[in-house]
Amino acid sequence: MNTQKNAFAPVLTRAAEAETTADPSAVMTLLADSDATGGALTSYRSTFAKGAVGAPAHFHTKASEMFFVLDGSLQVLLGEELTVLERGDFLLVPPHTPHAFAAAPGDTADVLFVFTPGMPRFDYLRLLGRVMRGEASVQEIKDSSEQYDNHYVDSPVWQQALAAR
Repeated sequence: MNTQKNAFAPVLTRAAEAETTADPSAVMTLLADSDATGGALTSYRSTFAKGAVGAPAHFHTKASEMFFVLDGSLQVLLGEELTVLERGDFLLVPPHTPHAFAAAPGDTADVLFVFTPGMPRFDYLRLLGRVMRGEASVQEIKDSSEQYDNHYVDSPVWQQALAAR
């Protein structure tokens, strides 16, 4: 019998009621932000259009990022190596590890993302959607690096992969 008191209530997000944010290349379904999970995790689902670019090369200092491919395939930069995750594949990226991702060339991708420990990221995803739609500036993303623990890096390997698309 578990006598430990939970730091948060169970979290249930119904698909029909989940908030979504979209840009021309992806739809992000916001599932659970850190404030709802007692800081344990943050999770969302991204459905990428065919060949759509997800995130540029970046790393997190506090959170590990988990990827689970629900459908399609996802091209991922992990450090300086490129790999393709297929349906059912799982990847855990530890803090301070540069990574980037995009739907694999010629394919779509449906991916569940989980960050642990959690931190408020839904506002970042909303901002990202506004930037991609031309409603906010890229500078706003750059200015939010510390707040959302997204630290962008230059990756010639990733730039070359994107140029080859």
